This record gives sequence, C-alpha cells and structure tokens, in this order.
Amino acid sequence: MYNHQLDAFICVADCGSFSKAAEKLFISSTAVMKQMNLLENELGVKLFERTNQGVRMTACGESVYKDAKFMISYSEKAIKRAEKLKQTENYTIRVGTSMLNPCKVFMDLWYQVSSSFPEFKIHIIPFDDDNNNILSVIGSVGERFDFIVGVCDSLKWLEMCSFYKLGDYRISMAVPVNHPLAAKKSLKITDLYGENILMVKKGDSQVNDAIREDIINNHPQIKIEDTPNFYDIEVFNYCEKSGSILSIPECWADIHPSLVMRQVDWDYRIPYGLLYSKEPSKMINKFLEAVKFIK
Repeated sequence: MYNHQLDAFICVADCGSFSKAAEKLFISSTAVMKQMNLLENELGVKLFERTNQGVRMTACGESVYKDAKFMISYSEKAIKRAEKLKQTENYTIRVGTSMLNPCKVFMDLWYQVSSSFPEFKIHIIPFDDDNNNILSVIGSVGERFDFIVGVCDSLKWLEMCSFYKLGDYRISMAVPVNHPLAAKKSLKITDLYGENILMVKKGDSQVNDAIREDIINNHPQIKIEDTPNFYDIEVFNYCEKSGSILSIPECWADIHPSLVMRQVDWDYRIPYGLLYSKEPSKMINKFLEAVKFIK
C-alpha cells in the first residue's frame, strides 16, 4: 500500500550508513544506494547528505522520515482492519432448520456463548424434510450448512457427517386425537396390543431396531408397519388418516395438530445433537469447544 523503498530509506536513516542498512536488509550496499537514488529522483528532493562518516538526513529527509513512519503504520493498521473484516465474513455460521429439525436448540446454545464470539454471525437456512431428499441435505453438511440440529442415530447420516451429542429424547407414541388411546395420559406396552404401530424400516436406527426386536420377541400382539427410514410430514399425515400409532421422539409432540403424544412405560431414548462436517474448520471446532462448557 506504500512504496517499499521507504522501508529501506527508514533503515538507512536509523543506521546512518548504507553499509549497515545493507546488512540489516540482507542486500548489497550498492543495491541500497541505488534504491535511495531512485527514491530521491521519484520524490524530487535530496534525502541524505553523503559524508565520509556515513549519511545524515537533510531537512527534507527528516520530513519524509516522519511522514513515512506514519504512512507505514497507517498502512499496517489498514491491512489489519481489512483482514479482520475478511475474518468476520468467513465467520458466518450457517445453520439448517426444518419442521422436524428446527434450529431452536442451536440458537439456545448460541445465546449462551455468543458473547465469547463477537466476530461470529448466524445465518439460518431452511430445508425440507422430504424423505426422498433428506440424504442429499445431510450430505451437504460442511458445504451448504455448518450445523444441523437433529435427532440422530441413523447409520447413513453418521456416515456422512460428525455428531456432537447434546442429550436424548424418550421414544413415545403419536396417537390420532380421535383414537381411544388418546384419552389416556400415558400408555402401557399392553395398551398397544392389537394396534398398528408405524416405525422406520429395520437396519438404519439402532434404537428403533431395539424397540422392534422387543415388540417382535415379547409383544407379538402388536403389529408393526414399516415407514420410510426418515420421517417427513406425510408420515404424520398417514398416521392420522389410517388411525395407526406412530413411534416418535418426544420432541416431535406438536408436529401435527391431529396427533397427541403419549409416553410409553419403557425407557427407550434416541440421541439428539449437532450434525457437522467430518472435516470441521477451526471456526467450527472453536464453537464446539465453547459448547462443551455449557452446563
């Protein structure tokens, strides 16, 4: 941002000698003298008086010296300000949000740590929970999104991104409001005898596979109907229309207005937390470190 011959000029002025300045600048004395001659010609003023003892600045040289110091300092500050702005632009955290994977949990964390990261900004990006497209959404974590907050023990999801566990939710049942079981405040496993239970297909969720195995081995009176591996709103609509009962984590209690959530007398739980890149940036790791200290 400034003529770098000024650096050599200041060095000569401070050293009082072309040869001593050359040693500090790791160039030859001839090269230093050549730079000073070029600078004097460019400025149209004489900067140094050459003597047998070395050099001393002229009045013009002293004026240029003072202003050069200011210009160099100002230039360095300008570059630092620009770098800080660049960092601020790069420190935008992109958070995905959807009906089944809302960003509220993330924002609750953010409000607790944001004072430590004044350079961070949050950008919320909506996405659809369409079960036919959700894997492409999860696959874009680290590119389109920095974080998605979700319930997750999906083997396919965990192949594509890292997972920071924040807690877990009980697995409960979503019951149509006009279903007889909706009148109960909570359910026993025997209340489900004779009912059609909707559950994700076997093989991707260890928690749901454990529930399925428990039902098959110990409660054959319950019928299981497979849903897609990943729920979307159509699964909730089907539950309401068919009169079936849907296995869901308790955090989805209010997803559908015609369904009510009822806890079951078991203790199956599914983890929830932050989905993020397999190769997170320093910024993301810094945020995760701060999250660890939240009580």
